[in-house]
Amino acid sequence: MNLASIPSPSTGVIELGPIPLRGYAFCIIIGVFVAVWIGNKRWVARGGKAGTVADIAVWAVPFGLVGGRLYHVITDYQLYFSEGQNWVDAFKIWEGGLGIWGAIALGAVGAWIGCRRRGIPLPAWADALAPGIALAQAIGRWGNWFNQELYGKPTDLPWALEISEGPNRVAGTYHPTFLYESLWCIGVALLVIWADRRFRLGHGRAFALYVAAYCAGRGWIEYMRVDEAHHILGLRLNVWTAIIVFVLAVAYMVVSARLRPGREEIVEPDRAVESAEAAAATAATAKKDEADADGTDAPEADSTDGDPLKKDAADDGGAAKDPLKKDSAPEAADKS
Repeated sequence: MNLASIPSPSTGVIELGPIPLRGYAFCIIIGVFVAVWIGNKRWVARGGKAGTVADIAVWAVPFGLVGGRLYHVITDYQLYFSEGQNWVDAFKIWEGGLGIWGAIALGAVGAWIGCRRRGIPLPAWADALAPGIALAQAIGRWGNWFNQELYGKPTDLPWALEISEGPNRVAGTYHPTFLYESLWCIGVALLVIWADRRFRLGHGRAFALYVAAYCAGRGWIEYMRVDEAHHILGLRLNVWTAIIVFVLAVAYMVVSARLRPGREEIVEPDRAVESAEAAAATAATAKKDEADADGTDAPEADSTDGDPLKKDAADDGGAAKDPLKKDSAPEAADKS
C-alpha cells in the first residue's frame, strides 16, 4: 500500500456553464501561448520585430496540430480502424492523441510558409522558438494527466500515479511518465537557453539542440510506457523514431557549425531597414542641432556685407563715412 501517490482527476472536463473546458485542450492552448510569448522575447532580442513570431505561429500551429494528429492516427491506426472501432473518433483530438514527431514535422512546413511570406530565415525563427516549444510540451503533457493516459509500468514509489478503472486501463499505481517528460522538457528549455547564450548558436543549431536533447529523454521515458504500441525489433516505434531523429539533429549541428559558423547578424530584413533609416534620421537630427547651436553662438553678421563703399569706410575705422569728406579734411588743414 502506497503511503503517498499522485491522484488523477476524476474527470478531464470542467463545466463552465454551457461550455465544457477539456483539460487536454486547455493544456495545449496554454502551451502554445507560452511558446509564442517566449519566442517573441527571444526574437526581439535578436533584432527582430515584435509580433513576427505570432504572425508565423498562425501558420505553424494549425499545421502542427494536423501533423501531430496524423502521426498518432497512422501509428495507432488499430484504435480507430480495426473491428469494433469507430473511425470518426480519429477526429476527436480533444480526447488525446498528438504525436510530437508529426507536430514538429508538419508544423515546420507551416512555419516555412509563414517565414517565406515575411522574407525571414526559418532557422533563425526556429532558434528563437526552441525553448518555448520545450516548455509548451512540458505544459501539454499535463493534458495526459487529465485523460489518465500514457503512464508507465506499475510501481509503489511515493510519486506513483493513481489510475482508476476505465476503458483500456486497469486501476493501480504506475510510473507518472507524463511528469517525467514534463520535467525533462523544462530541463531541455533551460539547456537551450544556456547554450544559446554561452555559444551564440545560430542557423538552426539551437533548435537542433532542443530536438536532440528531447529525443535523448523521450527514448528512456518511452521505454517505460505500457500503453499499446507497435514494436520493431523489440523496441517501441517511438523509441526508434527518437533514436533516428536524435542522430539527424546531432549531425545537423556538426555540419551546420562547419559550413555556417556564428549567428545571423540580420534576422529580419525589414527591421534592419527600419533601424538603418532610424539611425540616419537620428544622425541628421543631431547634425542639425549642432548646426543650430553653432549659429546661435557665432557673432552677428557684418551689416556692411554687400556694399563695397560701406566696407571700405568700416576698414578705415569709421573716421569717414563719406569718401568726399575724407579727401577734403587734409585740404582744410593746409589752409589754416
